[in-house]
Amino acid sequence: MKNTKLTKLLFLTILILVLTTPLFAQLTAEQVMWNVYERPLGNNMSATLNMTITNARGAQRERSIVQFRQNENDVERKIMFFTAPADVRNTSFLNYSYSDGKKDDQWIYLPALGRVRRIASDKSNDSFMGSDFTYDDMGARYPLADQHKIIREENFLGWDCYVIESIPNESNSEYVKTLSWIIKDEWIGLKKEFVGRNGSVVRLLTINDYDQINSIWVITDMTMTNVVKNTSTTIKMNDVSFDNNLRSSFFTERQMSIGPRI
Repeated sequence: MKNTKLTKLLFLTILILVLTTPLFAQLTAEQVMWNVYERPLGNNMSATLNMTITNARGAQRERSIVQFRQNENDVERKIMFFTAPADVRNTSFLNYSYSDGKKDDQWIYLPALGRVRRIASDKSNDSFMGSDFTYDDMGARYPLADQHKIIREENFLGWDCYVIESIPNESNSEYVKTLSWIIKDEWIGLKKEFVGRNGSVVRLLTINDYDQINSIWVITDMTMTNVVKNTSTTIKMNDVSFDNNLRSSFFTERQMSIGPRI
């Protein structure tokens, strides 16, 4: 009799563990966004970028950029040098993103003025170099800057994705929320909708292509569309290389005026 009761108790314990394990294994929305944020990007990277800006009439402007990035001491440093056309040549941009959630530090060098200017935090939603991307888009969004919720799971472009709703903690944010489609287990965002105060999508980020280079997932083609203005900007990344010999002094205000000479 005693053995029978013990057997039943053991069976019930195992059954409870089996039934509740999936609940504990289910990722939270915050964990998903941390996985995106912490996805391996390599210690440093260099690439050439082609930016195509399309206005509401369909006319296009092309811009060529060389970009360098380095992760060191919990800081991601990114520097971009515009090489063409002539009206933006020698303009440069520097961004520091911090792993502790501190707001990004950003600078821009305008050759016509001959000096480096810091980008004020209240200008983060301004257009980046006349494109549909903002200065805020140029940095890395810290996961704890928003409250996240998984609103559904769905197949998108052949991938199983989490659809994450993110509501900014800042009350003065330009957007009331964003919706992100994140590939399960790869932690790549395929699409992001920026929802305005009227409840409609104001901007739309779509990932057109990505590739695995040196075992690192790299987004090589993306488009930001301004739904309200009917404009768009596409950035294509080429000549991607990792493990370059980049010194810390390369990611400085001084280098911004010197140019992309390593």
